[in-house]
Amino acid sequence: MIPVCHVDALAEGAAVRIQADVPIAVFRAEGELYAVDDTCTHQDASLTDGYLEGCWVECPLHASTFDLRTGRPSGPPAKRPLRTHAVTVTDDMIYVLPAPAAAS
Repeated sequence: MIPVCHVDALAEGAAVRIQADVPIAVFRAEGELYAVDDTCTHQDASLTDGYLEGCWVECPLHASTFDLRTGRPSGPPAKRPLRTHAVTVTDDMIYVLPAPAAAS
């Protein structure tokens, strides 16, 4: 598991980027914690720089939106979903357990 930050350090509607095998974005949205790959599946853009509305994050480059709960895009230009990761809180510390990379 990768430590992220103290639970109070991630405000509602905020995101933080951590490094694993690929960058991961950790969001606090609608009172829950979510972790997804930080790079848009359409083009190289950091989703931590995107616009968050509810449980959807919009890519800052070309307006593709992704559901933080499932990783699925709402539609083009992104077609592939983001990889999602497990998030836990232990002793007021947020941790991410990265999901395995997809087989090529």
